[in-house]
Order: sequence, then C-alpha cells, then structure tokens
Amino acid sequence: MLFCLLTSSVGLFVVLPEGEDKEEEERISQKRRKMNLRFSFWSIFLHFLAVMCFHGSGAREMHREELMVAPKFPMDDFPEGVNILQLHSMDGSEKKDGGQHAMEDRLHGHDKRGKETRKREDTEHVHGHSSSHMDHLDPSVVVFFTMKDLKVGKTMPIYFAKTDPASSPRMLPKEEADSIPFSFAQLPHLLEFFSFSQGSPQARAMENTLRECGLKPIKGETKFCATSLESLLDFVHSIFGLESHFQVLTTSYLTKSSTLFQNYTFLEVPTEIPAPKMVACHTMPYPYAIFYCHSQASENKVFKVSLEGQNGDRVEAFAVCHLDTSAWSRDHVSFRVLGIEPGTSPVCHFFPASNLIWVPRPTLN
Repeated sequence: MLFCLLTSSVGLFVVLPEGEDKEEEERISQKRRKMNLRFSFWSIFLHFLAVMCFHGSGAREMHREELMVAPKFPMDDFPEGVNILQLHSMDGSEKKDGGQHAMEDRLHGHDKRGKETRKREDTEHVHGHSSSHMDHLDPSVVVFFTMKDLKVGKTMPIYFAKTDPASSPRMLPKEEADSIPFSFAQLPHLLEFFSFSQGSPQARAMENTLRECGLKPIKGETKFCATSLESLLDFVHSIFGLESHFQVLTTSYLTKSSTLFQNYTFLEVPTEIPAPKMVACHTMPYPYAIFYCHSQASENKVFKVSLEGQNGDRVEAFAVCHLDTSAWSRDHVSFRVLGIEPGTSPVCHFFPASNLIWVPRPTLN
C-alpha cells in the first residue's frame, strides 16, 4: 500500500529578528499549529484514498440528499451489541441495556441475522489448530492472542474483517457533521432524519453506536467518537500535544481475498513500534463514518506482524498488546477467547484494515 505510514505534521522553521516581542512569537506559533492541522487533514484524506485504491474501489461523490434517503451502511460488517475491541467495554459496561446478550450470542455463534451459514463456511478454512473451546466461538471474536504467540512460525486462527470502501459510509466534513445531532437523546429525531424505522437493523446499529459513544470512560481512559476527520485529528493532537508529530498505522491486505477466517502463520519476528502513547480508532456502524477513538494511561505495545494464510493470503497486520488487564471485567470477551483471568497475562489483538492506530513519530537523532 502506498501510504502505510503517514506523518501528521511538517516542521516550519521561522527565525525572528532580535527584539521581536512575545506576541509575535505566539502569533507565529498559532499559525504553525493551524498549518500542522491542515496538513494532518490532507494526510489522512490521502490515506483513505490509498486504502480505496488498494482494494480496487474508486472514491465516489456523495451528496447530503443521499444521507437523507435511508443510506445503506453495511450491516453485515458490524455486530449487534458491543465492539469487542473498544476499551470501555472492558469494565463490564457491556452488561448494560442488553449488550451482554449480544456478546453471548457472538461468543457462541448465535447470530440473530442468520450468520450461521457464513460461520460454517469461514470455519472450514481452519483445520487442526482450533481447540474444542474455539470451535464453539463466533469466528469474528477470534482476534485475541498473548505475547507468547509473537514468534516466527506460530500458526493460529485469526479473523480479519473486510469491508468494501466503495459501499462504506463516508466521513463528513466537520461543518456538515456538526450540523447533525449526535446523541442518544436525539435518536428518534435521527431515525426520522435518516428515514429508518424503529426496530430496523439500521436503527439498532445507530442506537448501539450512540449508546456506546455516550458511556463514561473507564479509569485511565480518554475516549471520543469522531464524526469528521477534523475532529478525529483534533482528538489525536489533544493526546499527543498540539506541537506533536505522529503517524498512523493500518493493517494491509497484500492479496485480494474474500476469506475472513483462517489459520495464519507468523513469517518474521514481529517488529515492535515505539509507542509511549497510543490512540486507537475503531469504525462504528452509522449512516456516515464514525470512529471510536481512545487512549489509555496504562502501558501498551504495538507490533507489526507479517502473516501468511493457509490459502496463500498475505497480511501486514498491526496488533496492540495491553500489558495491564487487572482492571478489566472478568466477563470481557478476550478472557473467554484466551481462557485466562484478568491480570494474569497481557492481552493482544489484531486490528482490521478499517481501524487506525496513531503513535508518535520517532524523533531523528
């Protein structure tokens, strides 16, 4: 892929004449920050275009009228209930408002939308490396592993969600996104605005997204649901600092394939990406693109992993390992998938291509 790593800012070097007052310095500093943000916006915009091109899909122009006539965001690509990679569900918040039932359904493959056929088809790609415990899980939760697995030659089943960028919801400009309410309290108005009926799959997805985005962060977590590129980058800057330089990491599917779940083998020693701070952004089901972004105070490690599927698929994947899981809920899906207890081991998980990892850019010595 052309843009696997994108830096978020460029250095602007300004030499002030002697005797220039502090007001002028501040003015230039503000100008530099604005230019950095502007460059960040175009960098990430180019990144999304590169993802579209890599998947063989062209960008298409959409108009506001299209949003107002029941947009068809891809429900099959998003589970009902919680997003298993979102940090805030780790404190047990998935138990609220029926989310626990959705998680139980996903764990045991009881998908209410008739996914049993797809589950059987996907599972046929996995042979010889799944325990009886794994056989009863929905493949879409098989993204977790431990740091002991990070070694050359390791073979394990992994689920990589894949979406078609051409049919995926687009990200709105900030001005347009800010003109549309984004809160659970406004759900009835939003369903009318987007022409969705109560109880429809789209309505349930919107309800879950708005509810998830409205939950309070857990201890040590900073979270934000970005409704535009500008707001996403503003959040990343708030974590790293306005003068910071950072890069975005995304998983790349190096071969075209429709296989979602199969055994993968680690081809090389995983490369650790320096990440004293990290922001993870996950896509959420909604009529237009929403990214659930969060950062946590506890230590994490980021790895780049070269994988080969049993059918020959090649993936350059990024994974995050959370080193301290002692505060997580005992019911979190990762513990059930891995068969471990909170605080006994770091928990790692792979990121699909549609999700983003932001880390500081290494400084040049």
